[in-house]
Amino acid sequence: MDNETIRQLKEAVELSPENVPLRLHLAEVMLKAQQFAEAAHEFGEVLTRSYGNLKARLGLAEAYFHQKKYSAALIIYEEIQDSLPVPAMVLYVKCLLKENSRAQAVEMYQKVIALHPEFRDEEIDQLLRMSGSANVSEEEEEDYNGEGGDSDSRYFLQKPKEKFSDVGGMKRIKEEISIKIIQPLKNPDLFKAFGKKTGGGILLYGPPGCGKTYIAKATAGEIDAKFISIGLHDILDMWIGNSEKNLHAIFELARKNAPCVLFFDEVDAMGASRNDMKQSAMRHVINQFLSEMDGVNSSNEGVLILAATNAPWSVDPAFRRPGRFDRVIFVEPPDEKAREEILAGMLQNKPVADIDVRKIAKETNDYSGADLQAVIDIAVEDKLRESLSSGVLQPIGTRDLLKGVKAHRPTTLEWFASARNYALYANESGLYDDILKFLKIKK
Repeated sequence: MDNETIRQLKEAVELSPENVPLRLHLAEVMLKAQQFAEAAHEFGEVLTRSYGNLKARLGLAEAYFHQKKYSAALIIYEEIQDSLPVPAMVLYVKCLLKENSRAQAVEMYQKVIALHPEFRDEEIDQLLRMSGSANVSEEEEEDYNGEGGDSDSRYFLQKPKEKFSDVGGMKRIKEEISIKIIQPLKNPDLFKAFGKKTGGGILLYGPPGCGKTYIAKATAGEIDAKFISIGLHDILDMWIGNSEKNLHAIFELARKNAPCVLFFDEVDAMGASRNDMKQSAMRHVINQFLSEMDGVNSSNEGVLILAATNAPWSVDPAFRRPGRFDRVIFVEPPDEKAREEILAGMLQNKPVADIDVRKIAKETNDYSGADLQAVIDIAVEDKLRESLSSGVLQPIGTRDLLKGVKAHRPTTLEWFASARNYALYANESGLYDDILKFLKIKK
C-alpha cells in the first residue's frame, strides 16, 4: 500500500480516534510499509484503548524488533509467549540471540522446529553458530589435548586454584560439602568400611549472587580435582536427540577425568518438573540426566556432582532421590563477619584510604557478594570521576562505600519475598526450614 492509503487512514483515525479496529489497521499498514516508529506509536495507542490486544502487542514487538529495540520486544514476547504464532516465535528467537540469551533461544527454536520440522532460518543458524563458539587458552589446550576426551568437550575442563580458604564465610556449607565430597576422597578406606562410595550430588540453592558457583569451584580446588562448569546452553541443541548426546558426552568426560567436580548452573532450567513440560524433547533431556546421575551404563565413582539453582521449588522431585541430589544446601547471604572478609578481599589491590570494613559490613545486612561488588563498583566510578577531574589519584574511603550502600539496595530481598511463601506453604518435607530459620520465622 502506498503513502496515499496511509494518509487516508490517518485522516479516518483523526475523525474517529477511538475506533480500535481502524487504528489497528493503520498500524499494520504502517508496519508493512516499514514505517516502524510510526507503527509502534499507533500500536501503543491501540493498547491504551484496548489493553492486552494480542494483535497490537505482536505488532508492537515486531516494530520494536525492526528498530533494534530488542529488550523492549523481549518484554512483550515473554508476556505472551504461550500465544505466539510461528513468525513471532522466530522473531522472539532472534531477539534472544541479540541479547545473548542463547539457552532460551535454543529452547524456543526447538519449539518452532517441533511445530514445523522442515523450518530453517539461515540468520538464526548463523547467530547460534557464532554465539556457541568457545575459546580455550593455550595452557588449557596443552593440559587437556591428550586425555581430555573429544575436541569440543575439553573446552569445559578447568583446574581451579581457589580453595575453601578463599571463600568468605560459608562455614556450615563448607562443612556439609566436606563430609559429602571431600572427606570420602581423602579417607576412602574409612568411608568404604561404612559402605559409602565417593560420588553423589549436592544441590545448592539460594538468592542469586551469594557464591554458589564460587563454592563449587573451590570444592574442586580443595581436592585438586578437575572442574567442569555446565550451563543449559552447553547441553541444548536445536536438533532432536543431540541434547541427550551432549549430556552423555559431558558425563563421560567427567568419568574419564575422575576425580572430577561436575557443576550444573541454573539446574532448574533443565530439571523443571516433567509434569509441567509441554514439550517432549525436554522431558527426554531430563530423563537422560537422571539416567546419567544413576550411572545406569557407567560408573560414577569419583564424579562429584554439584548443581545450583535460584528456584529449588521448580526442580523435579526425582532429582532429589537418594544417589542423585540427595543433599540440598541453602546458601544464604553472607553474615556480618563473612561480609567483612568479602569486602576486604574485594578491596585488595585497589587504591584505598583507611576503610572501616566493619562499619560497611554492619550497614549491608542482606547484601549478597554480588551486591557488595556493586557497592564497590559505585565507589570506584565516583573516585575515577574525581581523579580525572583533579588529575590526582583519589583513594576510596569509608564515606565513598557508605554512599554506594545507599545507592544500591540488596537484591536478595525480592528472592526472599518469593521463597518465604514456599517455605511457609509448600514445605511438607521440611526442605525449606533453613529459609524460615534465616528469616527468623517460627512455623
